[in-house]
Amino acid sequence: MSDFRRNCIERELLIGTFAAIPHPVAIEVIAASGVDFLCIDWEHSQISRERIEDLIRAADVHRVPAMVRVPGHAAEDIAAVLDAGAAGVLVPRISTAEQARSAVRAMRYPPLGARGVGPGRAAAYGYRIPDYLAKANTELVLAIQVETAEGLENIVDIAAVDGVDLIFIGPGDLSVSIDAMGPAGKDKLDAAIRTIVKTALSAGRAVGIFRPTADDVGTWSAAGISFFLLASDTMFLGTGLTAGVIEAKKHKSSFGVAEK
Repeated sequence: MSDFRRNCIERELLIGTFAAIPHPVAIEVIAASGVDFLCIDWEHSQISRERIEDLIRAADVHRVPAMVRVPGHAAEDIAAVLDAGAAGVLVPRISTAEQARSAVRAMRYPPLGARGVGPGRAAAYGYRIPDYLAKANTELVLAIQVETAEGLENIVDIAAVDGVDLIFIGPGDLSVSIDAMGPAGKDKLDAAIRTIVKTALSAGRAVGIFRPTADDVGTWSAAGISFFLLASDTMFLGTGLTAGVIEAKKHKSSFGVAEK
């Protein structure tokens, strides 16, 4: 899994999904599907801090990197998921360069940051602290999520922050923030996304994005995006089940109708 950060930085095409179901079985199903990574969604799901460690452990069984989207900017939350063994962190709602710098400080050990040293799972509960310290800064992925009008306005300064590996675009919140919701706002939203992509790439950052389906991955890949989070386990569950039910109901039998 040490290749995960290198693949992000070198802009290899990486496909993952959000994990929102708080059970290791769901993680193992995702991990066995062929994804390049997964992102446990602590921000928008009912997943406890203790459970996160179990979910990361389940991903490790299949050697699939597990990131965590933390609930906010708190350094304690970032440290907690890293100590649990996360391969990286996705920090939401980054709207200023200072917020990006704070994420770097929380993510990296000195001299690059200010993360505290602890005997967590990532360091074998204290048995391998020196080994973990030697590789953490070079192997863990820091992705920051730009999803506000303020973030769009400040994207040049945000993209210039050293220590950020990847700028991740959240089109849903961004569309609300810049008043570009629905079909009528598509052109405005696409233009905003392309501005973020162009600026981030010019600053040497990889770029990621959330997509509800894989339909336009080719389009955004051609624009320079290399890191894709497709839907979530709950969305795939709902979509797959709905499609199956609809298909099954096409074969509803008319047997016995004439007798009634």
